[in-house]
Amino acid sequence: MALACVVICGAAPSMSCAAVSRLDDSASPRPQVRGDFANAQGMDGNMVVLPFGRIEYRLATAPHVGRRARIFYVIPPAIVGLRSPAGLQVQWRAGGVFASGTGRPGDRVQVWTGVVQAPWMNETFDLTLRIDPRELRLPSGAALSFESIFEIETFP
Repeated sequence: MALACVVICGAAPSMSCAAVSRLDDSASPRPQVRGDFANAQGMDGNMVVLPFGRIEYRLATAPHVGRRARIFYVIPPAIVGLRSPAGLQVQWRAGGVFASGTGRPGDRVQVWTGVVQAPWMNETFDLTLRIDPRELRLPSGAALSFESIFEIETFP
């Protein structure tokens, strides 16, 4: 954690050191993304377009109420069956106060900034996966599956 603090402070010398932690999303109804290729909508260039649908997130922000913060959507760097991060793009359209965006495996994308006002933050993402089938090596009958997390940076 100290190293992370040094890196963050070094990158933004005008800010005080930020504390980084994972947000608890265990109260979320379905945090794992499991892609079913039967729902694929065709191709966009070399990419298969797979609409995943809505995922509801319930993030426990109680320890951070009253603090200035940034929240990040973090896509795991390693996904079983995916040979390269270039083989997957995750797009989300936020249904609340978080920003919409895109990312690839290993990305940490800022989705919110402000002062945490409540012990829970509820958000929905409408997800679409864009998958390069040349970069996918799933066992027969298996589905592409991963679980993104949220991290929070708080400032003194």
